[in-house]
Amino acid sequence: TDIGSQKDRVVSEEEWLQKWEMGNIGFHKEQGHPLLQKYLDVLLNGRSGLRIFFPLCGKAVEMKWLADMGHSVVGVEISEQALKDFFAEHSLPCCEEPVPEISGAKRLQSTSGNISLYCCSIYDLSSSIVGKFDAVWDRGALVAVNPRDRQRYVSLMMTLMEKNSSCLLVTVSYDPNKHKGPPFYVPESEIKCLFG
Repeated sequence: TDIGSQKDRVVSEEEWLQKWEMGNIGFHKEQGHPLLQKYLDVLLNGRSGLRIFFPLCGKAVEMKWLADMGHSVVGVEISEQALKDFFAEHSLPCCEEPVPEISGAKRLQSTSGNISLYCCSIYDLSSSIVGKFDAVWDRGALVAVNPRDRQRYVSLMMTLMEKNSSCLLVTVSYDPNKHKGPPFYVPESEIKCLFG
């Protein structure tokens, strides 16, 4: 698979935190993603009350939208500012507690209990900490993880998904020699290789 010069590109956690601090978050969508609205029926597959996972969630407005529909939403994000912004921008009261299994990690949970957001590296999560999920909305995670970490990311996702779960994945297509990423180019052939 030719991903051009991107295969060795590494974006550090510090760089991501800096993007949030500087407000350099062009990847955030204020109105929610039109593809989730378009393919929501595919993701839910006629089911209600699902546990839905948002990897690298930022302050995605879709989390509240799905929670308001009666689903339980769990997200993970390295930027505490992003998570606090999410609760503040939706006027949602939340409580904050440490995650004993992960050094330095926090969990911010809506007082209604249906939105739990973990502030830590996604690679620190496991199903023993967050459980398993019926659905995954990956709008900007696979395209944000460093290309060398894709297999690690997908392996983790597989351990977090229930047997009959569904994943809605959004990627971007462009000439990887003209843009260094993120978002990174993930060709369809690689997606098929990774997810099987």
